[in-house]
Amino acid sequence: MNEHRDFLSVADLAPGEVGELVDLSLRAKRDQALDGALEGRIIALLFEKPSLRTRGSFEAGIRQLGGDCVYFSPEDVGLGSREPVADVARVLDRWFDCIVARVFSHGTLLDLAKNASVPVINALSDEEHPCQAMADLLTLRERLGGLRGARLAYIGDGNNVAASLAIACASVGANFTIASPREYRVAAEPWDEAKGRAEQTGSSLRWVSDPRQAVRGADAVYTDVWVSMGDEAEAAERLQAFRGYQVGPELMEAAGCGAAFMHDMPAHEGEEIAAGMLDHPASVVFDQAENRLHAQKAILRELLT
Repeated sequence: MNEHRDFLSVADLAPGEVGELVDLSLRAKRDQALDGALEGRIIALLFEKPSLRTRGSFEAGIRQLGGDCVYFSPEDVGLGSREPVADVARVLDRWFDCIVARVFSHGTLLDLAKNASVPVINALSDEEHPCQAMADLLTLRERLGGLRGARLAYIGDGNNVAASLAIACASVGANFTIASPREYRVAAEPWDEAKGRAEQTGSSLRWVSDPRQAVRGADAVYTDVWVSMGDEAEAAERLQAFRGYQVGPELMEAAGCGAAFMHDMPAHEGEEIAAGMLDHPASVVFDQAENRLHAQKAILRELLT
């Protein structure tokens, strides 16, 4: 990767680079090979949304790499309200070596990247969650031993997580199927990006409406919340639309022996998952949470060194 590249989308990486970053993440986890890589670097954590896993894993990872960070809450900055996004970017890049931003609107990330002279990392936006996708690929790699030909079934809303996963899977030759109501499919732009990559790598990409059809023969079954932060006004409509898309023991049995259960958390029992699924024998959700640390260390190392 070149100097001063942003990581706003999985699509910012060439298909081959996605696999290389997974390899680097695995090295970071196995032998702490990256520790010290950010010596003398200071990172700004600019968050509009609250977070446990994102903030904790970035702060821990930055310090393990020998760097330091400063956290800015919504009250500290007021992106786009108290102060224009462009001005915030041009101030922060005078002090920091990188901006990690967790925002409501992807447009905010684009404005930050346009006006900052340092790398900007998408720690979540309404359109993508690329850091989560990289951690998920690492989790699948550990579970399966490889990614080419792996079969991931995603059940539920075609949201930011699903969009990043579709692009990430297609980049490494993994097969991605999403089961959702038609009106909640992955948006056209990331889906088209994923289709183009799938053609290059020979993987398959498909949408179905039936969860049981989606999970048949899957190596992993993935789901996420039906009502994301920012979608609360649509809660009743969404809960009705996704009836029948809950992931529980019966759906895991339909996937077949050996399928992993994945969720990026926080999870809502009684909605997208049945009670007890986080502790189901097939669950790897806490491995996913841990792997945010290692994937983000690899991303930081590649962008900043």
